[in-house]
Amino acid sequence: MSTTADDTGTTDTDTGTGPDTPTATAPAPAPASVARTVTDVLQPRNVLLAGMLGIGLAAAGGDWTGLLWGFLGALCAGLIPAGYIEWERGRGTWGDRHVVDRTKRAPIFFVILGSIGAGSVVMVLGNAPTGILVAMLALWVMTIGLLAVNTVWKISVDSAVASAAVSLLAVVHSPWWTAAYALTAAVCWSRVALGYHSVAQTLAGAGLGAATTVAYAFG
Repeated sequence: MSTTADDTGTTDTDTGTGPDTPTATAPAPAPASVARTVTDVLQPRNVLLAGMLGIGLAAAGGDWTGLLWGFLGALCAGLIPAGYIEWERGRGTWGDRHVVDRTKRAPIFFVILGSIGAGSVVMVLGNAPTGILVAMLALWVMTIGLLAVNTVWKISVDSAVASAAVSLLAVVHSPWWTAAYALTAAVCWSRVALGYHSVAQTLAGAGLGAATTVAYAFG
């Protein structure tokens, strides 16, 4: 999900034009093409799949069962919400996965909250490793924050997820994982370069994502 850089809540989606609508006559400039690749490859569902698998493995002390719990976490936090967005796109509700109009994004946040909540219940009942459960709850709290901010101001969800995954991996694995914040920076750059967000919106998202480590520490 993403939004445009302007803070008014107005988007291009009503006319069918804007950064998400490809032109038939002119190819995208090289920087825009790179930004599109970065934002697609490092979209939340992909980041959460890789991140939650790593967190689950660490939480289980390296036991392979941690990968199963990590996949459940990725399924609930990233894949199911992404599937919901694709379903709504098929119905014509949104133009693409970015959902550039922030006023239409609330249902997505509620789906994420419900999905993460359901996954957390399964983890509790299944006696999942504490680390992966706490990571799920940290993401749930982060989503509450994103929803709250989104009611009055646009904030970058992609940047928040990329930052949260890196910060959580740094906590459960090694501080060396903070070097992966270069990928978070790349996500922030791509959102600004494509015109979906302002610098402030991406930095706010990244800051909120990093704050998941606080929830993890207290967990």
